[in-house]
Amino acid sequence: MKKFLLALIVLISATDLMAQSAKDSIKIVRRVVMDGDTFYVYEFDEYIHKEFLSKEELEEYEKLVKRVKKVLPYAKLAAFRLQMMEDNLNQLKTKRAKRKYIKETEEAIKKEFMGQLKNLYVEEGKLLLKLIHRETGNTTYEILKKYRGSASTFYWGLLASYYDADIEVTYDPIKDYQIEYIIKSAKLE
Repeated sequence: MKKFLLALIVLISATDLMAQSAKDSIKIVRRVVMDGDTFYVYEFDEYIHKEFLSKEELEEYEKLVKRVKKVLPYAKLAAFRLQMMEDNLNQLKTKRAKRKYIKETEEAIKKEFMGQLKNLYVEEGKLLLKLIHRETGNTTYEILKKYRGSASTFYWGLLASYYDADIEVTYDPIKDYQIEYIIKSAKLE
């Protein structure tokens, strides 16, 4: 019995050390007191171990993690700005006032973010198009068509195709399970 208690104490001490190194993923659910000793019951976040077949796969996954962390804030901001713009447009009465507001908003966004967005790599830009669909529920094509018209949408579509991108790309949580997993596990949502 003493050996069992000693092994249990060592196990709990080791668990306590692990809890100190990964505090974000472990929380104490309850304490159990037995014979004057306190035992902590822990709850661990879900962990999915993914084996990579090669070093290249692992490197690609790590690049994807870095890209998602870099680009997701832009997609969230785009969704916020789009919702804010839609709310403001609903308050305007005339088409002329709406067009003027859209143009002013576009200029303000260009001034604020164009420098940062120009510095994105092509793969980050492609990921941004997907994440904009994830955050807004609309493809970039649909957003451009609604606010800019057909000619401008056609131009931006051609420009995107030059970089082997598609403004009609959609986000599918089943197909893009790695991106979804990265967002959930890094608590970026």
